[in-house]
Amino acid sequence: MNNKQNVLAGILRGGTIMENINKKEFLDKSRVILEGVLDLLAGLPELKLSNMGSKNTALVIVDMINGFARTGALKSPAVEALIPGIERLSKACDKEGIIKVAFADNHTDASPEFESYPQHCITCTIESEIVDELKSVGGYTLIPKNSTNGFIEEGFQEWLKNNNDIDTFVVTGDCTDICVQQFAITLKTWFNKLDKKIRVIVPIELVDTYDLGLHNGELMNVIAFYNMIGNGIEVVKSIVIE
Repeated sequence: MNNKQNVLAGILRGGTIMENINKKEFLDKSRVILEGVLDLLAGLPELKLSNMGSKNTALVIVDMINGFARTGALKSPAVEALIPGIERLSKACDKEGIIKVAFADNHTDASPEFESYPQHCITCTIESEIVDELKSVGGYTLIPKNSTNGFIEEGFQEWLKNNNDIDTFVVTGDCTDICVQQFAITLKTWFNKLDKKIRVIVPIELVDTYDLGLHNGELMNVIAFYNMIGNGIEVVKSIVIE
C-alpha cells in the first residue's frame, strides 16, 4: 500500500489520520483539488429573478443583523458589505410579489453556543435586530433563532406549514459556512425525506462569512459552496434583477 492509500485508509478508519498524513503530499493534492473547485464555482450561472415564479418562491434572509454586520464581538465587514445587494433583492421581491422570511440570532444568556463563540446577539439588544436598511424595506416574516440552524425553530416550522406551496427558496445572508449552510442543507434534506422536489438557491454574491484566525473567510466560503453543491443546493453566481 502506497502513502496515498495509507492516507485514504486513515480517513476511512476515522482514527489516527493525522499520524498518517504526509503534509507535503496532502497540501499539494489539496491545491489541485481547490483549483478544480474554484473553476467549478467560476463556471456557475446567474439566475433571473423574473424567471423563478413569484407564487412559489420565497426569499430567505439569514442573520442580517447588527451583531454580525456592525457591532459586537462577531461583527464583520464582509457581512456588512452584503447589505446593499440584499436590500436591492428584497425590494425587487416586493415588486415581484415574492414572500420573504428573515432569521435573526436572538440568544439567551444561558446559550451553550457561547462555549464555541463569544457572547453575541442577546435578545432585546441592538445586536439582535435586523440592520436598518433591511428593516426599512420590511415585508418579511421575522423569526428569532437561538441556534445556528433556523430550520429547527418552531417559528419557521409554522411558517413552512402555512406556505406549503413554496418550492423555490433563495437563501441569502451569513454566515456561508455556518447558519446559511446548515439551513440550506437541512431544508433540502427535509424535502428529500418527503419525496418533494424543491430548489434551494444560494447566490454567491449575497452570502459571506468572517475572517478570524484559522477561519479564513475565502477558504470557508469555497468549502461551504462545494459542500452545498454536493448536497443538492443550487449555488449560483448571482440573482439578476431586471
